[in-house]
Amino acid sequence: MNFEIDEQQRDFAASIDAALGAADLPAAVRAWAAGDTAPGRKVWAQLTDLGVTALLVPEKFDGIEAHPVDLVVALERLGKWNVPGPVTESIAVAPVLLGDDERVGGLASGELIATVAAPPLVPRAVDADAAGLILLAEGDSISDATAGQEHESVDPARKLFEVSASGESRTADVARALEFGALATAAQLIGAAQAMLDGSVEYAKQRSQFGTVIGTYQAIKHKLADVLIAIELARPLVYGAALSLADGSPDAARDVSAAKVAAADAALLAARSSLQTHGAIGYTQEHDLSLLLLRVQALRPAWGDPTWHRRRVLEALS
Repeated sequence: MNFEIDEQQRDFAASIDAALGAADLPAAVRAWAAGDTAPGRKVWAQLTDLGVTALLVPEKFDGIEAHPVDLVVALERLGKWNVPGPVTESIAVAPVLLGDDERVGGLASGELIATVAAPPLVPRAVDADAAGLILLAEGDSISDATAGQEHESVDPARKLFEVSASGESRTADVARALEFGALATAAQLIGAAQAMLDGSVEYAKQRSQFGTVIGTYQAIKHKLADVLIAIELARPLVYGAALSLADGSPDAARDVSAAKVAAADAALLAARSSLQTHGAIGYTQEHDLSLLLLRVQALRPAWGDPTWHRRRVLEALS
């Protein structure tokens, strides 16, 4: 099966890269972590202009009603540039949960940013203090919710909140929304892994040790080659899972879990290799690599940790 994206999707990806590449995302992430969401909201406004926030919104609510592969294309780029805010929740999950609720149009227009809690898999809502809509998904129903106690995340730019229902519950396709949550998170992990690999390759070409550019060392070459292989093996699984969800395949849950595991493993390998390539400087808050390292650690367990997803793959194969 051919998992290459078409020309229109490549152009879409390039337009996102161009916009986010000029937006100084590291500064926006640091500001978001400090409680200043204004720079991050400007980034979200750009995403709205590009149609990213409308991808899964039905056309009758001025959305694009795009294919899940288009969602993966976009969210891989958002992971690459480390966009702050409830990306998975607002762009991939909330449109599925809201269905024909007219408020879904606010997601497409950028007037509304949503976040979601779906216990027990997703016990807390990300950035509930910055969201205009909080949803609580339980069983096969959802309700509006309010934010409660705040909890720190390994990533300071991803604050976690307990939430409680504040409105009447209504039926929603929670199971499908959970799959989109895992798929979107996997796509972001692939993007983050690619960003770390690209940054490490460039750094290895510039840094010298004992009078020699470290990129010439076989140990560095092999380490970064292993990261590339892991990413290139994981990316088709993510696209394959998107196709399974689009087709309503009975194996969609298995495919999503396989994609999430592979993406999480690739991102972890990229994080370790990037840190080893950069050395202690990668830990410092002043270096942008530290932002990606923290984001990967936060996204790996989000919407089902690798252990949970491995178990689901095993159960599907047994």
